[in-house]
Amino acid sequence: MSTRTSGQTSGLILPMLLSMGVAGLVVLALFMPDTIRALVLFVANSLLAVAPIVVPGILLAAWITASGFGDNIARAFEGRIATTVLAASLIGAITPVCGVTVLPLMAGLLSAGVPLAPIMAFWLSSPITDPAMLATTAATLGLSFAVGKTIAAFLLGLTGGLVTAMFATRPWYQQALRQNRLVGSLGAPSCGSSAGFDPKIWTSADRRKRFRQETWSISRLILICLIPAFAAEYALNAVLQPQSLTPFIGAGNWWAVPVAVFVGAPAYLDGYAALPLTRSLIDHGMSPGAAMAFLISGGVVSIWGAMAIFPVLKIRPFLLYMGLALAGSLASGWLFDWLA
Repeated sequence: MSTRTSGQTSGLILPMLLSMGVAGLVVLALFMPDTIRALVLFVANSLLAVAPIVVPGILLAAWITASGFGDNIARAFEGRIATTVLAASLIGAITPVCGVTVLPLMAGLLSAGVPLAPIMAFWLSSPITDPAMLATTAATLGLSFAVGKTIAAFLLGLTGGLVTAMFATRPWYQQALRQNRLVGSLGAPSCGSSAGFDPKIWTSADRRKRFRQETWSISRLILICLIPAFAAEYALNAVLQPQSLTPFIGAGNWWAVPVAVFVGAPAYLDGYAALPLTRSLIDHGMSPGAAMAFLISGGVVSIWGAMAIFPVLKIRPFLLYMGLALAGSLASGWLFDWLA
């Protein structure tokens, strides 16, 4: 199959899935109106909850492209992968963003030519913790959990970025974004736009136009990604109660950490909401390592986070992201159990 045919096929899959999802909702609305009403309210409230962080991220990503700053960032990362991966991991571990809210910025940087390795490092480390989460985790689960989670976030980003850099010669590394209508023309220069970097985008008609185009493209991408992701989260948590996992994630069970990662993480709702839930699970016998694995994996491979990333990244970088996140979550849980 040719590259063009493959790209056309991948570009048709998502619209087909979205059409099937809409058709399914119409059927459910006819027979289960109360369920659909609750689902719509959940999705709307979830969108409002992330809006204060997502909207600035959209505007920042659009400004980066319109001003030409993305080219400067890409040049700064040239030939300095190890340094940039280290910096991205450290910044990600202390930056208050999650995998979805950082999506527009990361997509914009990828489209501007920033290497995948430092972006992968930031993407893996950023959803797990931040200064406010550190304090809340310490208050809820204890200082050892808070410090352990922060260290795990940094090491996960660092390891993931360095592993990703090993594939720097692969075509999918150099072109990690999907070529479809969702990604669209993110980061692509507009015709006739001024060359070079100019932060005052409002002084140029071409740059203002590019800013509007980029804002619309990213906003559309975020909405198309988040709406089905939040709907899937609602459906999953309606049928899976995390408390039912307690018998399988108790101390002394070798499978506790894998169960916490592969079963518990999809039920992960929110970093702050997960803390009292984790406290309750620990009180009912959950092992410390399983609790740590649940918190780490929930931040990076929760179903809504994964669904938001899948339409953006090509299949190989997406699978690499998922593999690194799962492996890092397992390692963090087992190591924390060993040290606890």
